[in-house]
Amino acid sequence: VGTLPGGCDSAGNCFCRAEFSGPRCEQCSPGYHSYPHCYACSCDSRGAVDNNCSPAGQCRCHGNFAGQTCNQCALGFYGYPSCTACQCSREGSLHGTCDQDTGQCSCRPKVTGLRCDSCVPGAYGFPH
Repeated sequence: VGTLPGGCDSAGNCFCRAEFSGPRCEQCSPGYHSYPHCYACSCDSRGAVDNNCSPAGQCRCHGNFAGQTCNQCALGFYGYPSCTACQCSREGSLHGTCDQDTGQCSCRPKVTGLRCDSCVPGAYGFPH
């Protein structure tokens, strides 16, 4: 499938197209996935560790990135491509994740603010 014209040498090692590797071109080269097709890994350079991926095409993402090609923020981060930590108030928010676009945390009743760290008007004594 992945051999170049000229086939193999006398020792049985084949001449492979760039996207194939191995003695008989029986696997994908680094940076390619899904043998026998060997598609290029199209990892997003902003979020991926490198341009190598798993046999299924999953890129290796930095901790604050997610997705097949590392082109979105991981849970707990927002604002792709910066992917900043949510920093939701433990006392004022319902959970540690936030809206992945705006960074708005989900606040408990009578609590407000981007990070759920203050009382709504008319309430006082945060975090109680």
